[in-house]
Amino acid sequence: MPMNFVHRRLCSSRRWARAVRDRLLPWALADARLGPDTLEIGPGYGATTRVLLGRTERLTAVESDASYALRLRRLLGGRVDVVHGDGADLPLPDGRFDSVVCFTVLHHVPSAAAQDRLFAEARRVLRPGGLFTGCDALDGWGFRAIHLGDTCVPVPPETLAARLRAAGFADCSVTLGKGSFRFAARRAPAPA
Repeated sequence: MPMNFVHRRLCSSRRWARAVRDRLLPWALADARLGPDTLEIGPGYGATTRVLLGRTERLTAVESDASYALRLRRLLGGRVDVVHGDGADLPLPDGRFDSVVCFTVLHHVPSAAAQDRLFAEARRVLRPGGLFTGCDALDGWGFRAIHLGDTCVPVPPETLAARLRAAGFADCSVTLGKGSFRFAARRAPAPA
């Protein structure tokens, strides 16, 4: 999912990494308990991945760009299992993870239909009762300017809870913030 030069520079910068560490992830994961086995969809340059390392025991990252996946493997060595793959067609087993997360990724998925497949895949790889959570940016002129020439399909936050329920999630919530929104949903627990 291509990004323009300016966007790549921004996402690979130390400034972005600090903003992710100090503001974005603390807000996005405010009340989240990830559990011991977490999947991150779309880590890109790894700013979010580095923060997640301190929040879960075992971390797997699925990255669609082969060069980014290779870079993450080199940077993070054996601390993260990096898989080159598509979030809408995960090469992972059913019911493996306690949590699935994605941060500022959904708008890079090339269509609403592909986003819905990503939601269904996130549910599929979660254990019963598992958490799907993350955040993304709100649409606007500044957001669009950064994404000129990029794959950019913003998710309208007012539609997200219904889309997550359609993918089989329960307890769906969406919270608006300054310039972004966060979401959380659970795979229904196994019947008693």
